[in-house]
Amino acid sequence: MTGSGMVLILAWTGAILGPIVCILLIRRLLRDRRIFLGWTLAGLAAVGWSLGVWAFLVEPATLTVRHVTVESAAWSGPPLRIGVISDTHVAAPHTDVERVRRLVARMNSEHPDVVVLLGDYAGGHEPATRRARPEQSEILQGVEAFAGLRSPFGTYGVLGNHDSWFDDAAIAAALRRADVTVLDNTARSVARPGSGFWIGGLADMHSPREPPLVAATMEQVTDASPVILLTHWPDPFVEVPGRVALTLAGHTHCGQVNLPVLGRLVHASRMSERWPCGLYDEGGRRLFVTGGVGVSILPVRFRAPPEIVVVTLRAPALDPRVGRPR
Repeated sequence: MTGSGMVLILAWTGAILGPIVCILLIRRLLRDRRIFLGWTLAGLAAVGWSLGVWAFLVEPATLTVRHVTVESAAWSGPPLRIGVISDTHVAAPHTDVERVRRLVARMNSEHPDVVVLLGDYAGGHEPATRRARPEQSEILQGVEAFAGLRSPFGTYGVLGNHDSWFDDAAIAAALRRADVTVLDNTARSVARPGSGFWIGGLADMHSPREPPLVAATMEQVTDASPVILLTHWPDPFVEVPGRVALTLAGHTHCGQVNLPVLGRLVHASRMSERWPCGLYDEGGRRLFVTGGVGVSILPVRFRAPPEIVVVTLRAPALDPRVGRPR
């Protein structure tokens, strides 16, 4: 059993036994007429128990559908609804094949024009060769469940670091079986009546073959149509040129734990501290970072709920007085 699985068992044990132990202790204190201490302990125990149950057992199993509108001067043509799914981490706590199928159905109900997958489909940190066959099978079935996605312009995906650690070739093959176009430092033209566009995808930063190559990927764009760039990590955004209408990234889990006042204590990479979660504008360049669905290291989420996202990408609205963008 993995360490995160053991933590989840301990969380369930604490959720069940914690109130019983606290009640017995508080009764003892009240019997000894230590009333103030008893009720203070009761209040603290209730708060701690509630927060622990929420963070370890409730919030990680929820699913939020987030809607975001992005205006980009580099976009042309009618708005595009992009369904974004990232960091499913199948075989880690809280995510199994059935959950992936449910979120696929939920995404389909949003009727996106195109769907993008941003990596980390595998849970855990071990390579496939060191995992039991049922776990290997569960991860690949979770990837193949994306075959249920429906959108007019198809599904495109990149790989993440957990996929590189597991077996990136096996994950890529499973994506292709699910009719997902895998982009690994490659770009593909998408035909759309009157307003075609490109989708480029970068290699994972832990890829065994090559690092993310922004310039080489952009060189494959052969016309002036707008570009959407996919990357698992937000870090390569530092190299993304201004002609890219929108860069989409995952990996950060929105910090996974976002404490009041203290904020996010853990950052998944160097640039995720600068771009941890949400929409960013860097001198007109647009980046959106999703918190994704699953968990890593610890089976916990607090004020960072699992999400799938529908991004509406559009050109800036015109000011009717001057006929220029607002």
